Amino acid sequence: MASAAVQSQQGRVSMKEQRYDRQLRLWGDHGQEALESAHVCMINATATGTEILKNLVLPGVGSFTIVDGNQVTGEDVGNSFFLQRSNIGQNRAQCTTELLQELNNDVSGNFVEENPDKLLDNDPSFFCRFNVVIASQLPESTMLRLAEVLWNYSIPLLVCRTYGLIGYLRIIIKEHPVVESHPDNALDDLRLDNPFPELREHVQSYDLDNMEKKNSGQIPKNYKEKEAFRQMIRQGILKNENGGLEDEENFEEAIKNVNTAVIATKIPSSIEDIFNDDRCINLSQQTPPFWILARAVKEFVAKEGQGNLPVRGTIPDMIADSGKFIKLQNVYRDKAKKDAEAVGNYAAKMLQSIGKAPESISQRELKLLCSNSAFLRVVRCRSLSDEYGLSTSNKDEIISHMDNPDSEMVLYLMLRAVDRFFKHHGRYPGVYNYQVEDDIGKLKSCLNSFLQEYGLPVTVKDDYVHEFCRYGAAEPHMIAAFLGGAAAQEVVKIITKQFVIFNNTYIYNGMSQTSATFKL
Repeated sequence: MASAAVQSQQGRVSMKEQRYDRQLRLWGDHGQEALESAHVCMINATATGTEILKNLVLPGVGSFTIVDGNQVTGEDVGNSFFLQRSNIGQNRAQCTTELLQELNNDVSGNFVEENPDKLLDNDPSFFCRFNVVIASQLPESTMLRLAEVLWNYSIPLLVCRTYGLIGYLRIIIKEHPVVESHPDNALDDLRLDNPFPELREHVQSYDLDNMEKKNSGQIPKNYKEKEAFRQMIRQGILKNENGGLEDEENFEEAIKNVNTAVIATKIPSSIEDIFNDDRCINLSQQTPPFWILARAVKEFVAKEGQGNLPVRGTIPDMIADSGKFIKLQNVYRDKAKKDAEAVGNYAAKMLQSIGKAPESISQRELKLLCSNSAFLRVVRCRSLSDEYGLSTSNKDEIISHMDNPDSEMVLYLMLRAVDRFFKHHGRYPGVYNYQVEDDIGKLKSCLNSFLQEYGLPVTVKDDYVHEFCRYGAAEPHMIAAFLGGAAAQEVVKIITKQFVIFNNTYIYNGMSQTSATFKL
């Protein structure tokens, strides 16, 4: 019986790996575990909200809860891929939850038939139970209230909006540390300019001292020095004529990789910023593991590391016989393990100093951060209330982009204008066809009053005012679907703490099929 149970369990695991194979390659099994243990809240099962949830349910988010007190309308059926005419008049949250759960039996779906404003009035702590809250198509007043509550609870909020042919995303999160940022074109950590003792000992048998003597122990820095280094390697081919084809290929490979392999070992400025951050310097019982480990790495750099980060422990694939490659690989792996142990010792002392147990930080967390210590990132977004206060830095950001009269920044200003229109008239411009022409003048007035109130000396073309009136606050499915993919991607980043989220506003222009991010 036990054997059958084990086989059954192994079968489930392999089916899961097969099902999620592509995403496991992106964020690994630990990223998948984080996703599967996450609980996401979606406010409003609109076309945009439903598309976002679809893209979280399919990869296996643990559970979701939809908060929506609205009934399904004909407009919902026209916009949403999931709803049908038979759903009209039923609760939108319930219908959407049932349909989404059909996509993945492993995901738990829940719904709350409630208006978000009532929840904010009666039970704001309701939102504390979630890893991420996503708000779709919220009016400005509700959005600001929700953002303030979640900011105080340190719960990430993603605001999503489809308005005609315009898509808008805003991430609101106090602090988001990223260990696995997965940078593009990351160079290998080989330490050829400053080899650690074990590496130096390993290469003793190779004739590599000649270059050090020629350059007084310095690595080649400019084109002339690197070309001289390549010439020295070419001479090595001639010296090793009897070494066979493989040796010759080794030398050719070395010549090709001079620019990427022979580089100065240094600490990136972004990592120096983390070391100098107040969160890294002043630890307390409330300090998250990320900052304790960052401080431990800082201590390692100052002492054992002699100014260098822990060795990453990986080397690129190369032309070499298996024996030589494995020996070299083990040199780096052993050094990485030794460095991680040293960092772990510092972390244990720091945990003890703030009254926390050594097991508060797992070995997996330790090894992961050490191997990615050159790629750590911390994203801090501005609160929505600060953005709407429009500080000097915000004004400068807006004005700098308005040199281009068709910048996506124009769309941000127009979205602020339609919200002002809603505040004054209780509806969005152009929602009634017979009022479109009248609403053009009213929207232009709202836009001008907004620009004047915030002291923005910019001009918006009348074409945009006319276009936003023609939109009539519609939520076309093609834009909602695109935005659903973009938003779900950011939610996965937040949950897995992998890859770097944008900071903090993203705008998509469906008219020109262009997009931009702004720090507002």
